[in-house]
Amino acid sequence: MLTETMSTFFLFFALLLCSPRPSSSQEHSFTSFSSSDTPWRPLQNRLLLSPNSTFAAGFLSLPGSKNRFSFSIWYNNLTQKTIVWSATGANSSLSSNASLIITNSSNLRLVEDGSSTTNLWPVTAKGNSSSNRLLLQEDGNLVFGGWNSFQFPTDTFLPTQLINELDLRSRNGKFTFSNSSLSYNNDSYWSSSNMFIKLDSNGSVAQLNGISIISADYGDPRLRRLTLDDDGNLRLYSIDPKGGSWLVTWQALQEICKVHGLCGPNAICVTDGLKDPTCVCPPGFTKNSTDPTACVRRKNLINKTKFLRLDYVNFTGGLDQSDLKVSNYSSCEASCLSKSNCLGFMFKYDGQGFCVLQLERLLYGYWSPGTERAMFLRLDDSETDESNFNGMTSLLNTTCPVRISLPLPPAETNTTARNIAIICTLFAAELMSGVFFFWTFLKKYIKYRDMAQTLGLELLPAGGPKRFTYAELKAATKDFSNAIGKGGFGDVYKGELPDKRIVAVKCLKHVTGGDTEFWAEVTIIARMHHLNLVRLWGFCAEKGQRILVYEYVPNGSLDKYLFPAGRIESLGAQKDMGPAAIDGPKPLLEWGIRYRIALGVARSIAYLHEECLEWVLHCDIKPENILLGDDFCPKISDFGLAKLRKKEDVVSMSRIRGTRGYMAPEWIKSDPITPKADVYSYGMVLLEIVTGSRNFEMQGSMMESEDWYFPRWVFEKVFKETKVEDILDRQIKHCYDGRVHFEMVDRMVKTAMWCLQDRPDIRPSMGKVAKMLEGTVEITEPKKPTIFYLGEE
Repeated sequence: MLTETMSTFFLFFALLLCSPRPSSSQEHSFTSFSSSDTPWRPLQNRLLLSPNSTFAAGFLSLPGSKNRFSFSIWYNNLTQKTIVWSATGANSSLSSNASLIITNSSNLRLVEDGSSTTNLWPVTAKGNSSSNRLLLQEDGNLVFGGWNSFQFPTDTFLPTQLINELDLRSRNGKFTFSNSSLSYNNDSYWSSSNMFIKLDSNGSVAQLNGISIISADYGDPRLRRLTLDDDGNLRLYSIDPKGGSWLVTWQALQEICKVHGLCGPNAICVTDGLKDPTCVCPPGFTKNSTDPTACVRRKNLINKTKFLRLDYVNFTGGLDQSDLKVSNYSSCEASCLSKSNCLGFMFKYDGQGFCVLQLERLLYGYWSPGTERAMFLRLDDSETDESNFNGMTSLLNTTCPVRISLPLPPAETNTTARNIAIICTLFAAELMSGVFFFWTFLKKYIKYRDMAQTLGLELLPAGGPKRFTYAELKAATKDFSNAIGKGGFGDVYKGELPDKRIVAVKCLKHVTGGDTEFWAEVTIIARMHHLNLVRLWGFCAEKGQRILVYEYVPNGSLDKYLFPAGRIESLGAQKDMGPAAIDGPKPLLEWGIRYRIALGVARSIAYLHEECLEWVLHCDIKPENILLGDDFCPKISDFGLAKLRKKEDVVSMSRIRGTRGYMAPEWIKSDPITPKADVYSYGMVLLEIVTGSRNFEMQGSMMESEDWYFPRWVFEKVFKETKVEDILDRQIKHCYDGRVHFEMVDRMVKTAMWCLQDRPDIRPSMGKVAKMLEGTVEITEPKKPTIFYLGEE
């Protein structure tokens, strides 16, 4: 019996020893930290969680050291702990004896040990009677009384956190982001023209003046952060919902080597955009033994020196970074040789005289073909190193040179003098014949030209517009003194031809092609004849001038009648007045005239799209380009001018042409541009004709300005609230009679709604738009217009 009892006891004791004990490393989470929880130490494994556990705060061991800690905030439910804030900043850490305490006087203190009197918390944080707890909010903001972590960021901004006038410092402490500018040792290397304000979860960074930075995945609410990384670049990250990893959706610098401080003095930063940047020494230099990112000169500049060309190399940290604007390369080289402290100079072969000297030091060097310049490095004349930065020009040498040798001339004979006499005689005869024929041609040309001018034959449409001389147009416009308009394509002046015709003379800017190409394009434009197109009468192409001569349209542009003086006229874009304008108060346009204007504009655009021998896109349809004749007959101006633009003006990084507020969404989304882009612009103008308001003016809506969209407001007023009167032009709203005008206004609004659809394939052609306004085709109920970055509510 005793044996059985002892056996049972030992079995129970063995099971007790083998049973798992509670792990001391198990984490304990809580939603608030109060004085009753004091002290909080690193080895207690306690976590302070936000209400939905999106963020966590607590003591976190530093990478590579289990005995050093930081009190931080990080994303909680991700596989990789991503720190977004640290109490001790970038360059300090805590030992395992550190503790976070709330004193009896409601002060929050972070101390290295229990006896320390130094508070390591960023600033004094004092609680109050209503809030004496440390809380972590769902947006990642750590709050204690009147103190919160959003006011003292480290290297990261979170959504909803106000950014303006707050600074970031990279975790390694080298780089700062302050006043929307990135800098290294107080030396700025990137800045934004507009102050950053706030990041939202959709991927937009709001800036001053209503401008925003849009991420690559804009529109999807995700976990996001704006972080200043240790390489000095500011990046916007969003979480990949599938893989759970962070994706870069925007970054300040596309070329990382433009960050100052990545490489030390005299070194050149090189990268191909895929690998991490490397620091390379230029010819005549070698690696610094104490700093592997820097280089030192092998031979000092004492005696005779020379220059070695380094293609696409830039140094941006010299003491003199001013552009000298020299006449040629030799002048730039001489300017450097005249200064004993000049270590080299940068020069660009663009004919503009770009020359920048590098004095005293060579800092922040980088290689980038996009700079289109070369660095001429000053070396000792005995230096034998060759350039390790060569552009394509140095590679275009003939590898197999061809040597051509001519046979020796024969010995002189007695016929030499005779041959010379024959050659001279033939040459003299040809020269005299050429002079005679040229003089004959010139006399006949002057005779027929004077005859044509006397009889007025130059005004006849003989297959093309008249070609004016610059002197004729200068006299007609009284030395271009009567300006009546200014726009993106050029300035417009009023003039009078010798035959008493009043004309509008437009001096074009930034056009391409020679005289022949310009003549051919203008001839095509002049052959476009339509009642509602401004007539082109002639042109001038000489002395580098490109001038078009139009008929003068006396009543000016449509915008002066729709938008009276005193109201907003433009959205930051340059106002493009037509080739005619009049001053003084304008009469009110009644509903019948407005309908006739809308229909005439639609027919003229349909003519450009569908009836011309050459397909023409206008690309800038707006009230400023719709002129009104004596009987208020509409006439479109500036059509067909897109082909006269220089390539760099037409194809830019954004591909955007036209005027903001009238551009179709495909311009912004980089989709193919079709005639449906003009249909969208016309739809916006059609709504402005009905409402008498600019499409970017808020119309009494309580919606935020960044969410405002003019067509959506009109749709809701007309088709949801059935309050057509709310959208009508206030100038003639009293003249509206529902029995007389409802059908006409209803067709105009429905047609505009179909024109303003987000997808181009849903919009009707301009030919169908004209028929919809005429009432010859049935107009179905339109869909609600949306735009891709606002979407449906």
